[in-house]
This record gives sequence, C-alpha cells and structure tokens, in this order.
Amino acid sequence: MYKVGITGGIGSGKTTACRVFEVLGIPVFYADTVAKEIMTQDVLLIEGVKTAFGDESYFEDGKLNNKHIAGIVFNNEKALAQLNALVHPAVFRAFDAWESTIPATVPYTLKEAAILFESGSYKLCDTTILVTAPYEIKIKRLMQRDGVTEEQVKARMDKQLSDEEKSRLADHFILNDEQQSIIEQVLALHQQFLKLATAFKSDNF
Repeated sequence: MYKVGITGGIGSGKTTACRVFEVLGIPVFYADTVAKEIMTQDVLLIEGVKTAFGDESYFEDGKLNNKHIAGIVFNNEKALAQLNALVHPAVFRAFDAWESTIPATVPYTLKEAAILFESGSYKLCDTTILVTAPYEIKIKRLMQRDGVTEEQVKARMDKQLSDEEKSRLADHFILNDEQQSIIEQVLALHQQFLKLATAFKSDNF
C-alpha cells in the first residue's frame, strides 16, 4: 500500500492536517501516540528497556517508570540514542501490524511522526509531507496550548531539526500560517496521492 509520511515541528499544526486527511477517509497512524502505548505492550521493547536501563524501569504493575527513564536520558545523548534505538523498531513493528488491518480498498495511509526524518522512518514511506508555520506563530500556539514561557518553547524547538533542515528531505509541503487554507492544501495533496497510489498499485501487481 502507498505510504505517506507527515511531520512538522512542534506548533506547526501537523495534527490538524492529519484530521483533514482522516475526514477524507485516509487512515492515520499516529507514531508518537503509539510509541507511548507500546512502551508497556511490546514484549521485545520492554525486555530491551529493562536490559538497558534496569528492571526499575517498570513498576510491579507493568507501568513505565517515567521518572527513572527521564533521569537517565535527560541531557545524556548516548542514553537517549540507546532508548530511541529500542523504541523505533518497535514503532515500525506496530505500524506494520496496523497497516495489515487496513482494507485493500484504501488508496493510501498516512504516518504521522514528530521525528519522521530524525528516526529515518521517512525512508520507509513512498513520499513525505512537511507541515510548516512561521516561527513566531508556532511560539504563540505552544505558549497558549501548553501554558509555558517563550523561553521554554524555544528550548524545546532547539532540540528538533529546523524546518530548513527538514525541507531538504520533504517532498510536499503544507503551510499553516493562519492565512492559507489547510483544507485546500490537503485536498490538493490528496488528489496527487490518489494518482500516485493508483500508479504504485499498477506497478506492484
């Protein structure tokens, strides 16, 4: 099945764009949400986390000990990379399992991930979308949404790839600047993907 990856920095509005695709009948796999869920569901991932960070990574009831994990990976790039190396393959497995449940009549699927490019998962997609927004608008949105300061927002943004860096890897773009219609942009991309998905299906059967 034709796979479309979609990403964007925090405050860009990628989730809003995904909701429009869903209205059009396109299934969306929310990788970031799934990543949190499988931390307590994927047996291979759980064992890997315990091996890497200790049995105390989980409470007796099976819940993740977030404080313990955060204490290890916070400001420790090597430990964070180790954790990501465990989580990313588990997310890939979850995506494959999810996609196997999608009816063949569905033209394409959407994979939403904040670190689509950073994780390398964009390589498993047939095409990608980058949702962007002006820097000041993103800051304003996050301050309002999360009740945080401008400095806190900027600190979070600094940990992500810039839109300029992501633009070099993206195939399609949605500008969420509160001026141009997201719906119209999604509709235009949807028409493109329907054609691409049809060609993809023809080439693979």
